[in-house]
Amino acid sequence: MKQMITALIAGLVFGAGLTISTMVDPLKVLAFLDIFGNWDPTLAFVMGGALTVYLPIYQFYVRRAQRTLFNEPCHLPQKKKLDGPLLLGAVLFGVGWGLSGICPGPGLANLSQGSTEILVFIVALLIGMISVNRAKRAQ
Repeated sequence: MKQMITALIAGLVFGAGLTISTMVDPLKVLAFLDIFGNWDPTLAFVMGGALTVYLPIYQFYVRRAQRTLFNEPCHLPQKKKLDGPLLLGAVLFGVGWGLSGICPGPGLANLSQGSTEILVFIVALLIGMISVNRAKRAQ
């Protein structure tokens, strides 16, 4: 139960951070990605701030202790090599983010708007997740 409450609180803080930083606004994200046009660098500060908070905690606590704050074991990724599925996923994510200005976190945060575009994005996200799971089971 502690993990579920922690996940809920973390999700709420993450969603609030996305909203306050305007990372839920696809136009703001697209302006950030438009480095050769009308570039808006403000989201780089948001990402930099997040890394400034997260990286020391990860490096000095999670990697060394291999435990959560509730003393549960951390299951860190063991793969060290780049492979085809990882690269394909990164390319698909990047292309989708670049075309729409939406990624999964802001997409979920924007669901409350009831926007058709957001709903289409979430449906496509779910289809992609289901497809990957089925492909992995078929192997």
